[in-house]
Amino acid sequence: MDICQDKRKTYKFLLKNGFDTPATMGVRTALAKKKLSWPCFLKPWDGNASRGTAKVNNRKELLFFANRIPNPICQEFVNGTEHTCDVYVDLGMKVRCVVPRKRIEVRAGEVSKGQVVKHPRIMREASRLVETLGAGPGVITLQLFLTDNDKVKFIEINPRFGGGVPLAIKAGANFPKWILQEVLGRKTNIRFDGFKDKVIMLRYDGEVWLENVNKKIKK
Repeated sequence: MDICQDKRKTYKFLLKNGFDTPATMGVRTALAKKKLSWPCFLKPWDGNASRGTAKVNNRKELLFFANRIPNPICQEFVNGTEHTCDVYVDLGMKVRCVVPRKRIEVRAGEVSKGQVVKHPRIMREASRLVETLGAGPGVITLQLFLTDNDKVKFIEINPRFGGGVPLAIKAGANFPKWILQEVLGRKTNIRFDGFKDKVIMLRYDGEVWLENVNKKIKK
């Protein structure tokens, strides 16, 4: 849906419905302001996986990166810890489970180190957002910051599985099983907070070395 794909519309939706979110504007609007809080964050309004983003510290940097990032928008820079929420919506369009994941380390837009954080306020706000949007059924992925002064600021809504969802599944939120059970008309046993807290996922690269690859490989 457009509200999820266009970050300008995401901002308007969040603002209209009373959800906290970083101030967002076009580059021209930002440059026209006499006073602008620095730093700011630039990203494409139709981007994904953190591609084409930049933290800018002054007007000169804003102009420089705005000419290099396609379809840029200017966003308030938020100090805090980024979280992802995996939100499960059943076939009756009811939010059944919300799993917040703290993003400890990110590479190329994908989480490489993450931890499940059973944060009741984040879970309540995430549930309210998805129900207000009317998204689903399936898994809806939300991005947010828990700020240094303990505010929950939403930044993105993605109507799909997130790249770090294996962490939520490992913690006990078995989304694939629930989807199959519902499609087959079977009873599901889903608790809103029925997953393990503090589970950590660490991803890493591994090398495989091959020599004499033309020879037959022994089993």
